[in-house]
Amino acid sequence: MIQHLREFWAYRELLRNLVVRDLKVRYRNSFFGFLWALGNPLLMMGVFTVVFTVLWPQEVYKFPVFILAGLLPWNFFTSSVMGAITSITGNAHLIKKVYFPREILPASVVLSNLVNFCLALVALFVVVLLFRVQITVWIVLLPLVIAVQAVFTLGVAFFLATINVFYRDTEVIMDVIIMALFFMTPVFYPIERLPQSFMIAGMDVPVQRLMYILNPMASLIASYRSILYGSYNGGPPGPPAPDFFLRTTVTAVLICILGYLFFARRSHQFGEEV
Repeated sequence: MIQHLREFWAYRELLRNLVVRDLKVRYRNSFFGFLWALGNPLLMMGVFTVVFTVLWPQEVYKFPVFILAGLLPWNFFTSSVMGAITSITGNAHLIKKVYFPREILPASVVLSNLVNFCLALVALFVVVLLFRVQITVWIVLLPLVIAVQAVFTLGVAFFLATINVFYRDTEVIMDVIIMALFFMTPVFYPIERLPQSFMIAGMDVPVQRLMYILNPMASLIASYRSILYGSYNGGPPGPPAPDFFLRTTVTAVLICILGYLFFARRSHQFGEEV
């Protein structure tokens, strides 16, 4: 694995070029260009705000900030995952003609979406200031939370990019799974609205606790909201619980390592399969 990482580092210039290419392609022939990184989340924020404050009112403190603090990390995750799925099969011409570490392809997708996410955070800070949400010293934890999410997303990207090489139905299946995960992740609703527990087959299942344990994105979005927004009932921003965030970090690192090992073990077959 260390040898793979050294080779990956040796090709860092190629990684940079692929990230720049992805960003240029994303906004090519667009009148507003990179401004869509700000405009798109603001438009989505407006749609959710109308739906959940006018059409289906929710008692959530400063809902536009609440929804944007969850929507931006979610968009980063889904855009990275769905883009990474076809990162190998969509670059078959490169894989067959030129040698380079194959993991650069899904990594470039994740990194380009990370850049887009960081640009979109400007929109979040603008909304935070407009709605006068308190900015506390805990905002210094934001880069750490972003790094943990990037590590987790990279691991998922490695897994799915590999699987899609051998099973091309992966992208179609993931469309459905991503939609289901969106409703199962507290993006547009506070997790406190879920029942603490639910009886299934005579067993008392801790719903909220399982949401955090089984869905790392729920934990990550809760961490973003904790340091940037506070609580849905008006509590001030603060740090995520140390044990809570440590568990999320360990999970992200394990998924990244396992995803990378799975990718590296199968990468020698990519040339034959694509």
